[in-house]
Amino acid sequence: MKRRLLMLAAGSALLAGCAGPLPADYAAEKPVLDLRRYFDGELVAHGMFTDRSGRIVRRFTVDMTGTWQGGQGTLDERFTYNDGSTERRVWRLTDLGGGRWEGRADDVVGVATGVAAGNTLNWRYTLALPVDGRVWHVQFDDWMVLMDDRVMLNKAVMSKFGITLGEVTLSFTRKQP
Repeated sequence: MKRRLLMLAAGSALLAGCAGPLPADYAAEKPVLDLRRYFDGELVAHGMFTDRSGRIVRRFTVDMTGTWQGGQGTLDERFTYNDGSTERRVWRLTDLGGGRWEGRADDVVGVATGVAAGNTLNWRYTLALPVDGRVWHVQFDDWMVLMDDRVMLNKAVMSKFGITLGEVTLSFTRKQP
């Protein structure tokens, strides 16, 4: 009986140690992230993808244009990679209220779900990612943190079958009007 209790306690401690942050943990942080305000107009982002060993695999720049009509937004992203290749992703964002968001894009499988609180947004979604002539469905746990009215930092962990494949790091900057 003691052994079972000890194993149960150890298992509970292990699971608790695996629990990550929640957006609500940042509810008091300032400045408050208003997606409609931040992603309205012209932005630029600089980013990189690192593999799970930390090696920088790819660098890129993203030129973005955000437009809104009420609680519906469009974020048009145009990627340019360090090898000269380009890509485009158009997000269609919906404000569900209460800090909850949905996002859709042609290469997103299903719907991206987001929760915003304070200066932070956490997106979770599955992306159909072309790799060596095949398409992999990879999961993203994407955290955006507003630093000030112009700069937002973004860190996304990419995984498949629960195994981390790498991370995407981005710095967004709102262009001056």
